[in-house]
Amino acid sequence: MRWSDMDAYGHVNNVQFLTYVEEARVEMFQSVPLSGLDPSTSGILVAASEIKYLKPLLHRHAPVPIDVWVTQVRAASFSLAYEVHDDDTIYARASSVMVPYDFGHERPRRLTPQEREWLAAYLDPAEPPQPVRPVRGAEVGGR
Repeated sequence: MRWSDMDAYGHVNNVQFLTYVEEARVEMFQSVPLSGLDPSTSGILVAASEIKYLKPLLHRHAPVPIDVWVTQVRAASFSLAYEVHDDDTIYARASSVMVPYDFGHERPRRLTPQEREWLAAYLDPAEPPQPVRPVRGAEVGGR
C-alpha cells in the first residue's frame, strides 16, 4: 500500500481498490502468459468492472492479499472475480469482464484454444457466473 492510497478518513480510497485488483490481474497474466501472442498486436482489455466494498481497509505497510479466479469463459470474453482480504476479513469483492483485442484491426477477437485452456485452469466451477452491472451511486472508503 502507498501512503497516497489513503483518504481523509485513514481508509484506503475506493478508487485504489480497482488499482489493487488490476495489479493482481496483471500479476496473474504475467505469471504464465495467456499464449504466444505478440503483445504489440494483441491483448486483453477490460470491458466492465464491478466492486462491492464490504469493510474499510486501513492503511498499513503489509500488503493485502487478493485472490483472482475465472468465473466464466465465453467465445470472445471471460469473467474474473477478485477478493481483497485478510485471513478473517473480506474488504471488497470485485468482478470484471475481459475481452481479447486485436490492436492491428482495432476490434475484439475470439479467444484462441490455448487461451481457453489456460483460463480453464483458473476456472472455479462452484462459482456461478455473475453479470457485471453498472454501479449506482458512489461508495467511499469501503463504506
